[in-house]
Amino acid sequence: MSFPKQQPDWCNLDIIHRNALPPRAHFFPYTDKKEALSYDRERAQFQCLNGTWKFRHDTSPFLLPGWEDLDPITWANIKVPGMWQLQGYGRPLYTNVNYPFPVDPPNIPILNETGSYWRQFTTPKAWEGQQIRLRFEGVDSAFHVWVNDKEVGYSQGSRNASEFDISPFLREAGAANTLAVRVYEFCDGSYLERQDQWLLSGIFRDVYLVAFPAVSITDFTIRPQVDESLAKVVVHVNVSVQGGDDEDVLVELHNPGGNRLQEMRMKSTENGTIFVEGDDVQLWSAEKPTLYTVVLTVKGFSVAQRVGFRRIERKGANFLVNGRPLILYGVNRHEHHHLYGRAVPYNDMRADLILMKQHNINALRCSHQPNDPRLYEVCDELGIYVMAEADLETHGFDTVERTAIKDADTMDGRELQELSFSRAKRWTSDNPEWRAAYMDRAVQLVERFKNYTSVIFWSLGNEAFYGANHAAMYQWIKQKDPSRLVHYEGDREGVTTDFYSVMYATPDELSNFVAHHTDRPLIQCEYGHAMGNGPGGLANYIELYRSEPRLQGGYIWEWCNHGLLKREGKLSYFAYGGDFGDSPNDRDFIMDGLVFSDHSPTPGLLEYKKVIEPVSIKLNQGKLYVRNHYDFVDLSHLSATWHLVQESGNTEPTKFSLPRIAPSEEAVIDLPGGTMAPNHTSAGGQQQ
Repeated sequence: MSFPKQQPDWCNLDIIHRNALPPRAHFFPYTDKKEALSYDRERAQFQCLNGTWKFRHDTSPFLLPGWEDLDPITWANIKVPGMWQLQGYGRPLYTNVNYPFPVDPPNIPILNETGSYWRQFTTPKAWEGQQIRLRFEGVDSAFHVWVNDKEVGYSQGSRNASEFDISPFLREAGAANTLAVRVYEFCDGSYLERQDQWLLSGIFRDVYLVAFPAVSITDFTIRPQVDESLAKVVVHVNVSVQGGDDEDVLVELHNPGGNRLQEMRMKSTENGTIFVEGDDVQLWSAEKPTLYTVVLTVKGFSVAQRVGFRRIERKGANFLVNGRPLILYGVNRHEHHHLYGRAVPYNDMRADLILMKQHNINALRCSHQPNDPRLYEVCDELGIYVMAEADLETHGFDTVERTAIKDADTMDGRELQELSFSRAKRWTSDNPEWRAAYMDRAVQLVERFKNYTSVIFWSLGNEAFYGANHAAMYQWIKQKDPSRLVHYEGDREGVTTDFYSVMYATPDELSNFVAHHTDRPLIQCEYGHAMGNGPGGLANYIELYRSEPRLQGGYIWEWCNHGLLKREGKLSYFAYGGDFGDSPNDRDFIMDGLVFSDHSPTPGLLEYKKVIEPVSIKLNQGKLYVRNHYDFVDLSHLSATWHLVQESGNTEPTKFSLPRIAPSEEAVIDLPGGTMAPNHTSAGGQQQ
């Protein structure tokens, strides 16, 4: 082995990125407005580098010679995006909480699997004179990059994007360039990424080139501000331009039908505003996901962003969207595919979200890390309220501290947890040496997804205890984006979070909590554990959410079983922890989803769909009581029939007309005959 004279980048707290560009919004530049409005990245200044790469696998980075002594053309092939453990190298490992290596932060063991990737590419002549960027949407866990044998940089943060300016390293247009990437299974950032999922490694999301003209938009923020009347909107526009000091920016707003509604010109050094009011204002919600389009043009090159108008606020003991308190009928979703691990194809991701909508789910927690950016675009389109979560979990330190507590066996569970958590935070969350790493994950999250309407909450992470570094994250986020609310379950006192959050509380515990905490709302960021025959007792939770205003729903744990398809001869099955010879492991605790590993619905999903259905019907003495549980739409989009089921046979279905039943209201209908009783009752049961 050959060891460096200085601390390697992958276990050096002073190095998070090397030569990486600042994080930015997710977008592509286009050569004109028409192309930008296509939203087709293949028509953008874009070149995909996915596909077949050359690959070498080693058990330690210290076993590798320099690139000049390697002959990548002779290596085996590997698919990108992908996880190398699912392509014949190493083995998948599943642990829920414990770290898979000796705990000695920021150090990482010498035996640290390393994947070396290599390929060639060319650039088109049309890109000459432009800045060529190399972008990785996700690499687990850290990596160095070389172009044409010259080191470009380094980055870590597995589910965050990394971008490099490779223009100085490129050959002339049409000539072959070499791209080499060395990926490390673990880095010091792995101490912040101990989520409950398979430990898998590699370039698992898209890799591509983006060309930015000499004078071009490099970042932008679109922030619609809806006033309290919900009838006026101010669209705030901020644009960053490179290559010019005070460039003209054309800003166009297109209505949901695609017609240009307004336009304005602004300087790149200014903040622009567009005013929309009256009939031109159509609000976005999960029930009516109406989207406008903003097009920004500088020097003939354009970018486009779909935006929705919605108002998010906390008022008293509720959070409101468009002036109404919501109930979150949500679910936690890890990125998982039974064949590809975290390298989830777009069509499968989209199918997940459509399946959620088909089962009445209106909210998604991206547990416990940033997702493929296209997920947020689809949530904008379909109408799903998103909790965007930072790539941050340090749950494994709890195990370390519990092991060290001498009298642990004599303590009750809550006492032991409080003591363990108070000690566990010292490792990273309350350690100033880790402040930069925590802040980087907050900045990466917000900058990348700031323009997606579906994102209504930022989350500081999951099960990382609570310390000063979380407070710093919160303060930066609130200064950067005051338009959204911030969540963090680990802040039990609600010091730096906008609402209370708990996990796996019983209905009685929830009722008791809100009785003693009246200053803000409460959600369950995890509940209804869907393992085995679960989740159970869902009707009790939903009834409580609908009767107690300060309880605003929650997120079922979790969306899918994490089985990986394994074949042994003629036998195929979905494998879990230990089935690959991985040790230590937490066996089948990863099989706890509302959908099976192939993403077909379990009975638990069907039950969840039923108990959260947006219309409830009760029959009493020949009268039908129909309640609308939607927040923003009436029931005019529904048709209704009734028939009588009895031992002697069923009557023929008879159609009847539903009256207009406003959100959260109830109507009484006489049966048979279909005539509505003269009174409506509101959600509180009062006559109107």
